[in-house]
Amino acid sequence: MTAFKKRNAAFTAFTILTLLFSCTDGKTIDEPGNLVPKTVDQDSSLPSISVNGAQLHAEAFGPENGTIVIALHGGPGGDYRYLLKAKDLTEKGYRVVFYDQRGSGLSQRFAKKSYTSLGAGALDLMYDELHAVISHNRKSPSQKVVILGHSWGAMLATGYAGKYPNSIQGLVLCEPGGLKWNDVEHYVKESRSFKLWGEILNDATYLDQFISGKEDQHEILDYKMTMMASKNDITGEGDFDANMKWRSGAVIMDALFDVGEDYNVDFSKGIENYNGPVLFFYSGRNKAYTDSWAQKITSSYRNPSVVKVSGVGHDGIVTNSDAWNNQTKPKILTFIDAL
Repeated sequence: MTAFKKRNAAFTAFTILTLLFSCTDGKTIDEPGNLVPKTVDQDSSLPSISVNGAQLHAEAFGPENGTIVIALHGGPGGDYRYLLKAKDLTEKGYRVVFYDQRGSGLSQRFAKKSYTSLGAGALDLMYDELHAVISHNRKSPSQKVVILGHSWGAMLATGYAGKYPNSIQGLVLCEPGGLKWNDVEHYVKESRSFKLWGEILNDATYLDQFISGKEDQHEILDYKMTMMASKNDITGEGDFDANMKWRSGAVIMDALFDVGEDYNVDFSKGIENYNGPVLFFYSGRNKAYTDSWAQKITSSYRNPSVVKVSGVGHDGIVTNSDAWNNQTKPKILTFIDAL
């Protein structure tokens, strides 16, 4: 770990210890709002909706009767803040909906066993939640719906289209790591260098001297997950301001990866039944997302339109202003206009 990172970690540890042992206000380290922002069930001022037994951090923009664009963030366990450039689509009369998936961002947290106890059905929980979000926002049966998914969100969107092929009219997918679990594992391996993971492991070990969390101590685990975030020179991740994120969801990330590994899940299941158009983006700077890898992943879809976004990495497809305004957004607008 570099000297700078050690100083950073030491300062973090000092802050944590101050919270731990402060006797002036009676606060504890895992009390809501001390380490990470509060979730919607802890802070009633946050915009939210209630679907399928979960309170979700969510908001929508644009005319209610316009074509709906549902933005799905990455992770699992990310949040939608970095996707907010998609609000630009409202200028063309579209209704853009953002939500933090359950256990993610500022949405309500649940125990790990609430996912793992469902086995492979944990994915159905996520698909059905998306289905409920669409139903919540759809004002008429004829209102068109497009899903815009990034990374894990693109995997989730694909799985949803396989289960509910007639519920949406378009898929916009940005670099899903993989669809079949073997491909997911391969992509994760290729996109994370040993050097990167060694540095993260060192940081985590250092932090563990001061702070550790049990399985469902969400505030502590979410905080540690955020602290472990790092720029990735392979994929181009981390090329945006840290303020573009609210809070990580460590428990759901851990749970869904366990489910994926244990049940060899396949996000492409049923996708052959989806007959709508697919717009597929991948980035020029993601060394793990080669042309051949993009070709492999897109082979699961019927006649996808494939676009390589130049000059950016994995996140930059949706976060880089130049790429968004000049490459990604124009293609999305043309795609939706043609539905």
